[in-house]
Amino acid sequence: MTALTDIAVRKPGGEETTLADHDGEVLLIVNTASKCGFTPQYAELEELQRRYKERGFSVLGFPCNQFGGQEPGDAAEIANFCSLTYDVTFPVYAKVDVNGANAAPLFEHLKREAPGLLGSKAIKWNFTKFLVDRAGKVIDRYAPTTSPRDIAGDIERLL
Repeated sequence: MTALTDIAVRKPGGEETTLADHDGEVLLIVNTASKCGFTPQYAELEELQRRYKERGFSVLGFPCNQFGGQEPGDAAEIANFCSLTYDVTFPVYAKVDVNGANAAPLFEHLKREAPGLLGSKAIKWNFTKFLVDRAGKVIDRYAPTTSPRDIAGDIERLL
């Protein structure tokens, strides 16, 4: 089985990398979008990042345009939006597909390890969140409607 931190991901410019820089951290991995009703969750995600970063926690954002075309921008536009609108300091990677034939390997892994309601693997909308422990084990999956603030207690337990 491949370790989560060994799975290939892409930086905003398209360069392939892994999540090795986050090995040993508690992670909250989120598929994001700039023009979604849940977009204000960026503020709460950033709050979590700032509150827990020094304790070995990171939010990782993965923009996705598969739900209502709500992430139409290119990498520069997404980065600009995140920075100017929400002062995001957590990593935001290249745009990905989370479902279908072209789904990113990271999201295939997350969905397999933490299926949704009734065992569903598909991600239903933007801002689905996956909590990963320091060993790289996917602990839980949270619906888009779950406020990031409501996950703080679960993060605390893992730190």
